[in-house]
Amino acid sequence: MAIQSINPATGKVLDTFEEWTAEKTAHVVSQVHKAWLEWRNSSFAERAAVMKGAAEVLRHNRDEFAQLMALEMGKPIRQGRDEVEKCAWGCEYFAENAEAMLAPESANSDGSAAYVAFRPLGVVLAIMPWNFPFWQVFRFAAPALMAGNTAVLKHSSNVPLTALAIEQVFVRAGFPEDVFRTLLVSSSHAEEVLENPLVRAVSLTGSSDAGRHVARRAGELLKKSVLELGGSDPFVVLDDADLDSAARIAAKARCFNSGQSCIAAKRFIVERSVYGPFLNRFRTAMASLVVGDPMEERTEVGPLARGDLREALHEQVLDAVQHGAELALGGMIPHKDGFFYPTTVLSGVRPGMRAYHEELFGPVASVIPVRDDEEAIEVANDTPFGLGGSVWTRDTAKGEALAARIEAGAVFVNGMVKSDPRLPFGGIKDSGFGRELSRYGIREFTNVQTVWIK
Repeated sequence: MAIQSINPATGKVLDTFEEWTAEKTAHVVSQVHKAWLEWRNSSFAERAAVMKGAAEVLRHNRDEFAQLMALEMGKPIRQGRDEVEKCAWGCEYFAENAEAMLAPESANSDGSAAYVAFRPLGVVLAIMPWNFPFWQVFRFAAPALMAGNTAVLKHSSNVPLTALAIEQVFVRAGFPEDVFRTLLVSSSHAEEVLENPLVRAVSLTGSSDAGRHVARRAGELLKKSVLELGGSDPFVVLDDADLDSAARIAAKARCFNSGQSCIAAKRFIVERSVYGPFLNRFRTAMASLVVGDPMEERTEVGPLARGDLREALHEQVLDAVQHGAELALGGMIPHKDGFFYPTTVLSGVRPGMRAYHEELFGPVASVIPVRDDEEAIEVANDTPFGLGGSVWTRDTAKGEALAARIEAGAVFVNGMVKSDPRLPFGGIKDSGFGRELSRYGIREFTNVQTVWIK
């Protein structure tokens, strides 16, 4: 089977790779395991030196990597530069803090001494998506490698050039051979990698269906898994919110990365007393975003990553309109090359519509009127997902109180939901389990080992 890289702005093939055989894949996993037998004994100082080297490689090649993401998955080039910079920050953060995060913790016991240690597990399989093709990988790899694990990457099949470039970042940074390897295999063969007895754990970022499949198989194999899955984040606007600020940030929160983000705001839940004024401001903000060639500096919204994704998104929009939602903006597939979709606002969205219940992975917003803040929380939680959410109000104490009632892994008050190396990242319900980033994330792929001494 061939693995193709296709430019979503033109639909043209950039490069083609032959998928690896099962024998080659198993051989590489074996080499990564052998590398772990040495890497696990390295000091934190040794790991930190090469991880900081990775940050240097990323920054030195920032423009090149941003162009690669623009070409291969349509990310606006300015956002690509920011993504590369964030990866460098993540590498530096874990290089500087991993030793303290994983320091042994003393414990009381009936022995003369006892403590808890955090030991690496071994080879960790990372199954990563295309939407943040650098950050998703480094978000996993920086803490996992600093903890003393080694890693194999099964990246999304539509970004093979990015996957290979990431492997070279670690090579050029001076990591020992085979500590991090990219596997050129399709999704249909990812399970075979997971089944390899040398693979000790798996981290997946992707759809809820993919997460269920991987979690089921990992459970059967008794292997640790961390899943960061889909999201349909609520953006709750209360009647005392700064509507100008809320609407401006709402457009960015919906359309960042061309709307292809699991933590993008997707359901805009607005109290009726300010519903009209907010909708007008929001529609204007969405309409002002520049949709175009991701290689151009002024572009804020690029194409969707694949043609099938655009078709699926458009079907969700048509379903909403057919069931009574109003098309306040956009909603028409443009007659041009590439997989572009306009910024779109659906108003009057209600239960029974796919746009109410499903994740919209593109620049399409569902605006939902509610009676008061109590109904706002009910609607916010009326979803199978639980990744992120935000509350907008001038009364921050009230916002904090409402945030505590939103069923999500992260809730921001008067701010756009985002990931940060210093804060744990992950979800509940159909958005997955486990955490990435911060000290919670770096400990996910460790053996929490009790040591008792008499």
